[in-house]
Amino acid sequence: MSDNERSEAIAFRELSTLVRHLGDELASFRRRAQVAESRLKAMEAATAGTPNTEGIVERVAELEAENQVLRNRLDAARGRARHMLERVRFLRQQQEGGK
Repeated sequence: MSDNERSEAIAFRELSTLVRHLGDELASFRRRAQVAESRLKAMEAATAGTPNTEGIVERVAELEAENQVLRNRLDAARGRARHMLERVRFLRQQQEGGK
């Protein structure tokens, strides 16, 4: 096995691990979103016809802030995945150029 092949195998394992972690993180985000949606529906049902919505407005603001944090984390994860893909492409080009 050549050094290029070993490097590519290592990069592929890193990429595979990163993709698996991204999948886990995305599943976690989805579960959290589903829980938040069910809580929101319960809150809407409980406050139907109630004019006092101050607590709901605060909670919505908290959720929007949390969503922004999660979006930032997801964007960072996408960037890391893109970087790993670029590394794999580079290694493949290096391997093909060495033939």
